[in-house]
Amino acid sequence: MAATQPNTLLYKLPYKLLINLGILLIYVLLTGVAGFAVFVKVRQGVSVADILPEFTIQQTEQESPNVSHVEGETLPVWTDTDRITVLIMGIDERAQETDYWRTDTMILATLDPVTMKGGVLSIPRDLWVHIPGYTEERINTAHFLGDAYQHPGGGPALAVETVEYNLGVDIDYYVRFNFQAFIELVDRIGGIDIDVPETIHDTQYPTPDYGYETFHVDAGPHHFYGEEALKYARTRHTNGGDFDRARRQQQVIKAIFKRVTEANMLPQLAAQAPEMLQILEKSIKIDPKLRLDEIIALANLARRVNLDEDVTFRVIDESCTLFKTTPDQMQILIPLRDEMRRVRDEVFGLQTTNGDIETLAKETATISVLNGTQTVGLASTTSQFLEANGLPVAAYDNADRQDYDTSLVILNRDKPMTAEHLLSLLKLPQSAVVHGNNPTAAYDIVIILGADYGER
Repeated sequence: MAATQPNTLLYKLPYKLLINLGILLIYVLLTGVAGFAVFVKVRQGVSVADILPEFTIQQTEQESPNVSHVEGETLPVWTDTDRITVLIMGIDERAQETDYWRTDTMILATLDPVTMKGGVLSIPRDLWVHIPGYTEERINTAHFLGDAYQHPGGGPALAVETVEYNLGVDIDYYVRFNFQAFIELVDRIGGIDIDVPETIHDTQYPTPDYGYETFHVDAGPHHFYGEEALKYARTRHTNGGDFDRARRQQQVIKAIFKRVTEANMLPQLAAQAPEMLQILEKSIKIDPKLRLDEIIALANLARRVNLDEDVTFRVIDESCTLFKTTPDQMQILIPLRDEMRRVRDEVFGLQTTNGDIETLAKETATISVLNGTQTVGLASTTSQFLEANGLPVAAYDNADRQDYDTSLVILNRDKPMTAEHLLSLLKLPQSAVVHGNNPTAAYDIVIILGADYGER
């Protein structure tokens, strides 16, 4: 679904409008699906107030296949029907560090352009996962390893691959920001209103110089500026630990949404725009596949999203994990895969009916995965992907040869529900199914991975 960047892309925008696009782009990036709605609601307010003129976008060369420019429409229109999913990462980037960073925050934001339903899923940083091509580690380490070992695409790319691998979802784009950007931006919108559900007293809140300070806030309504908002979103010292922290971050997202969409914010945002655009340039890294016209089209698409009714907020929390201490005294969270899938499916609208679940369970299909390509380890990683999505794999190995052009799903015994689920997960066409009808075969289903799968 991702578009190729054009060689030349010319935008003819009035200065004030460019400013507002820059401001709102920040919030699109920081708040994911909620941000898309922020952009549209604010721009609608601008249009009604007649603060800014109309604008046009002209492209001299290749146009995004996901976007069209409809006559009479001010904003570009998102035309692709596939689900859009963005990985939002916050890094604890400090002045004295110039190399590699772990992710302090990981949030998946998703929107289905057909149903207009969205979701936000917070991932705890201590989740113990397999990092493809590297090791078993906390999920927040993926970004560090990607940069440190010059992984193709760097830290953001490896973080995306790790989340895709362990949660079984496709991620289209990523956005990475640091916390100084968050502080300055919250200050510039005049702070946010938060109703704190319980008193917090954290004597070990980390400072930029690797020391500690005390962060205290009483239960009840508060108006937080940047520093306080960041501390509220990052502190871990409550009964729920990281899980409470993730819920507070989602609470902050909603508060930013509410604040930015207030009509009286528009003149203030416009006046501060030049500085905010500088913050964007210094502090936020955007997936190079994501173009400005696509961001605007996504915002236009989300004009019908209702934050309270159409967006599902969930956390991979204590219901999905087990606490564990490693031999070197590292605190980690072991994922409970079935429960984690349940929460993921709620966010992504992938709930299977009870009848489907029962049918899959009754089939109890045994599965073998064979690598028919030159890609080393493809059978292993695919097997782990299938198991992460609830399909146990009995065995994996290399195929009889490594030059299969197309993948095959060989049914030695009739397991139709499992076969359909495999095609869906692996994104293989119906033509991949071959009926072997071999009742003496060791496995009910044999998957041979070909070049059409290995080249993705």
